[in-house]
Amino acid sequence: MQKGPLAHVKVLDLSRILAAPWAGQILADLGAEVIKVERPGVGDDTRHWGPPFLRNKDDINTTEAGYYLAVNRGKRSITVSLEKPEGQKIVQELALKADIVLENYKAGTLAKYGLDEASLRKINPRLIYCSVTGFGQTGPRRDQPAYDFLIQAMGGLMSVTGERDGKPGAGPQKVGIPIVDLMTGMYTAVSVLAALAGRNETGQGDYIDIAMLDVQVSTLANQAMNYLVSGKVPQRNGNAHPNIQPQDVFSCADGDVILVVGNDGQFAKLCEALGYPAWAADERFASNAHRIQNLPMLMNLLRTEFCKWQRNDIIKALDNAGVPCGPINSVAEVFDDHQVKARGMLKYVPHPSGVDIPQIATPMKFSDAQLPDCNPPPLLGQHSNEILSELGYSDLSIKALRVAGVI
Repeated sequence: MQKGPLAHVKVLDLSRILAAPWAGQILADLGAEVIKVERPGVGDDTRHWGPPFLRNKDDINTTEAGYYLAVNRGKRSITVSLEKPEGQKIVQELALKADIVLENYKAGTLAKYGLDEASLRKINPRLIYCSVTGFGQTGPRRDQPAYDFLIQAMGGLMSVTGERDGKPGAGPQKVGIPIVDLMTGMYTAVSVLAALAGRNETGQGDYIDIAMLDVQVSTLANQAMNYLVSGKVPQRNGNAHPNIQPQDVFSCADGDVILVVGNDGQFAKLCEALGYPAWAADERFASNAHRIQNLPMLMNLLRTEFCKWQRNDIIKALDNAGVPCGPINSVAEVFDDHQVKARGMLKYVPHPSGVDIPQIATPMKFSDAQLPDCNPPPLLGQHSNEILSELGYSDLSIKALRVAGVI
């Protein structure tokens, strides 16, 4: 079994739901030892966010929701009651051995238990402690809870997502996956690894404050900069790109395709493949800026032509021409795609329920460092005894902690 480039790193994951656990899963994919601390008898909220639930070898629903299974592979689970002094002691002992702590409690919550950044870095100055919240540790909203949907709205993403006014189905839309949670997890992983690199130079840990709203504002990217340099508020534009054209959904005789022309050279290849090379030389369409100015005229020409083609035929023709074009796959079709299969993006791993469960593989691929084999998301408290034994607890003391409701 390969250990991975982060095999030397220990992560204490006090988080739940999605954003911070996603970061923990990324670190686990890279080989870090990630210990997930959960509430006794309940666990991470997402364990119950079903259906669907995993079905065991007897084809009976387990208590493992698909949502939870998407975010927690490669971790070990211990149940600990943070409200009890004995539970706080266990977490402090784990923090003493950890390199990184991930938590996403409301601002100030863990200070009540002596598990905040100041308390844990007092006993382990090399600790990298990362707090992930909706609004951050400062500002007027610091004490308020947040979820991905709310942040998509507040952070401007929904204002630029959805069909434009005047079109059927017009109105703001959220993205179909919890994109703010996922991007927050990515920024969290990058941040803690940067702090880890910094610790190699200074010998000191750090405290990282990640806010979902900050992440969403940051990832407004080109839409934000378009506004800041022009003063014009970006609007919903359906599937059309705000700056580069032609990029949109086009209807063929038997279905829809996506066309993504990224530059003038690709536009010329598109025109050649469609049998109208003169369009590329037409001053109305010769440059991207001119295509934007004359977009309604260009789109009418393209839509009229695309309707004459079968979907697979035009995809093949444009593939051969080097023009990005493709189908709108369902999730099922994604995992049947030859490229996705060739990249090994779907794996099956044995689960304690007695079945092999699907896991979407990490997209990170190294030429030298080999990533570890994927371990399944743990059952609630699956590793409690094992982890406590590693801390020096005897079987008798572990039993007493269980009876007392600490674990």
